[in-house]
Amino acid sequence: ALEARLRGLEGVLIPADVTVEVTRNYGETARDKVTTLKEHLGLAIVAVGLVILFTMGWRAALVVMMAVPVTFALTLFVYQVFGYTLNRVTLFALIFVTGIVIDDSIIVAENMERHFSMRDRPLRQAARAAVDEVGNPTILATLTVIAAVLPMLFVSGLMGPYMSPMPIGSTLAMLFSLGVALTITPWLAYRLLGRAHAGDGREEAAPGDGVGEAPAYRVEDTRLYRFYARIMGPLLARRGRLWAVMAGVSVLLLGAGALFVTRAVSVKMLPFDDKNELQIIVDVPEGTTLEATTALAQDVARAVAGVPEVRRVQLFAGTAAPVNFNGLIRHYYLRRGPHVADLQVDLIDKGMREARSHDVALRLRPLVDSVAAAWGAGARVKVVEVPPGPPVLSTLVAEVYGPDDVSRTALAEKVFAAFQAHPSVVDVDWSRAAAQERAVWRIDPERAALAGVDKGAAIAALRAALAGQVATELAVPGARTPVPVRVRLETAGRAGRERLQALGVARADGRGLVPLAELVDARSEVAPQPIDRKNGRRVVYVTAEVAGRIESPVYAILDLAGPLADETGALQLYRRGPGLVEGGVLKWDGEWQITYEVFRDLGIAFAGALALIYVLIVAWFGSFVTPAVMMAAIPLTLVGVAPGHVLFGAFFTATSMIGMIALAGIMVRNGILLIDYLEARRADGVPLERAILEAGAVRTRPIALTAGTVVIGALVILFDPIFQGLAVSLVTGALASTVLTLVVVPGLYALLRAPRRTPSQEV
Repeated sequence: ALEARLRGLEGVLIPADVTVEVTRNYGETARDKVTTLKEHLGLAIVAVGLVILFTMGWRAALVVMMAVPVTFALTLFVYQVFGYTLNRVTLFALIFVTGIVIDDSIIVAENMERHFSMRDRPLRQAARAAVDEVGNPTILATLTVIAAVLPMLFVSGLMGPYMSPMPIGSTLAMLFSLGVALTITPWLAYRLLGRAHAGDGREEAAPGDGVGEAPAYRVEDTRLYRFYARIMGPLLARRGRLWAVMAGVSVLLLGAGALFVTRAVSVKMLPFDDKNELQIIVDVPEGTTLEATTALAQDVARAVAGVPEVRRVQLFAGTAAPVNFNGLIRHYYLRRGPHVADLQVDLIDKGMREARSHDVALRLRPLVDSVAAAWGAGARVKVVEVPPGPPVLSTLVAEVYGPDDVSRTALAEKVFAAFQAHPSVVDVDWSRAAAQERAVWRIDPERAALAGVDKGAAIAALRAALAGQVATELAVPGARTPVPVRVRLETAGRAGRERLQALGVARADGRGLVPLAELVDARSEVAPQPIDRKNGRRVVYVTAEVAGRIESPVYAILDLAGPLADETGALQLYRRGPGLVEGGVLKWDGEWQITYEVFRDLGIAFAGALALIYVLIVAWFGSFVTPAVMMAAIPLTLVGVAPGHVLFGAFFTATSMIGMIALAGIMVRNGILLIDYLEARRADGVPLERAILEAGAVRTRPIALTAGTVVIGALVILFDPIFQGLAVSLVTGALASTVLTLVVVPGLYALLRAPRRTPSQEV
């Protein structure tokens, strides 16, 4: 609407020689993001449907995929009720659960098809038996997945509202999908899948009429049974082999954890997104003229404009650029004065360039640093990127406290020097202003009285000379308001102390002027520093960005903390502010603080999810050991997640943690399906080893299909800068843990439930 209004004003209110161009349009950015995510959502649905089509046939694909439109329609309806908009987070929640919402339908449809293939009873009875067999474990499995993701709702801080649509949307979608799987899916599977097996006339057959004397389906005749038996049979025959497998898996888990310790996998809040804009902040020592600041900013603009990805550069000298969310938190909107300048850098659209905006920023930083170095000491030019998550004062922030100004400044100087010495810490700055000399004129009352000059007149004359004074107003024809006439000394006349002291002040009687120098005592002093306070305590901020070999502030802090402790002996705090400040205190803040809070809350949510899952399984199975066996699949996700982040060169981010939490529920679902069928077969009198082989053969296909849909659904966001970590966790974690689950969970069950054998019995 605004663009249409501007076009209508061209040639009417806007002159023909004035060009209007929109330089920032976050509405367009939001629309592009939503459009892209809707495309990803469509791709995920199609890809998942193709997986079902090629593995189970078109009838099964139609049955299973019916869950998607019904589930999403109901979820979007609840979004509307809750007041959620279609944005990046809510759409991402739908993509996130695309592969999960059809899992229940896959399990029901696959089991119905298996029972139809057995041909041991009429179709209607086979359908009821199939749903009855997997109904309870499906309900429990869905509740465990919900229990895994729902605690994310309680993440605190700025990330809380950002994350809340994900657990809400995922929970609703899974509840609706469960309802679909237990109502629509059985009916549709009976109508479509039953037709493929209706040629034997079983609809009209009565129980006990001979149907089922020669069943067409036996588990031991399937290729899955033979394949699974070749793997698990030798392991079940000798307990020592099972213990060796468990030891090997433990080594894999330790190796995956070591990737975090060795920094092969870097932990970061969120990676930088690919934006179409950057910001360059120019600061020169206080007291620099506006002309000199503008000249430096123009040199920076010329250097930046030579980069191929840069579309245009806007320069704001002496004032702040139009504020954005990042600038609001960093207080850029307060920047005023001749010693500051902002450059807004617009990049060509990301669809037309190969380099991401973060890569462009890394290339720009050496260019602007060289311009600042050529200008002289004291010039600081910082390349600022749009943050991917909640903005902070700076990526790396050290809050320096002390009992007095001298100790605070001394400690801040050491921290400043340590920041500059670190190879991956750039754009170092602090909150202290450059020392400035100011002139102080104190009017001598006795000399003013002898000269016949009123003290107030002298002050008014000096104020008028420096700041100007409205002398009169002009009534200009055609003007809506009078035009003020401001009188002030020209720039050259107020550019030095001697010239100002030569300023004449009128006598009270109007007879002549007296030079200001005859009335005042002049002296010079250092201007007071601005005072920053946090929670009522005086503080000096040392700020920087982290870019280069490492880009996570977590590792920069780890590198800096030790040397600073040895050099300064200051108390270092990481989670909370200081109490009584009796000595030097260094509080690490910035992106680290949000990273700590988010991972802390997600860790607590993960622990709560595990406890809730355990309680659910214990209540269902009436055992304390069986749930532990099922939950053994959860840590197996780490075997895939950690190497997956190394393989894709991705940071382990908050979204990666969300993926691991979701995988906990998904992997427990697989364990429930396995163990539930296994115990049902044991209740029928089947020996333990035979029951394990049958459970693996029968449940491998639905487990593999549900894992495959999760993987396919996540692949579409694998290269999204923000959600890549979650996609990597889901893809690699699901693949690795699914394979290991089919071996580890039955193996643990055998070790815990099988009667002990003597060495002579193990063959």
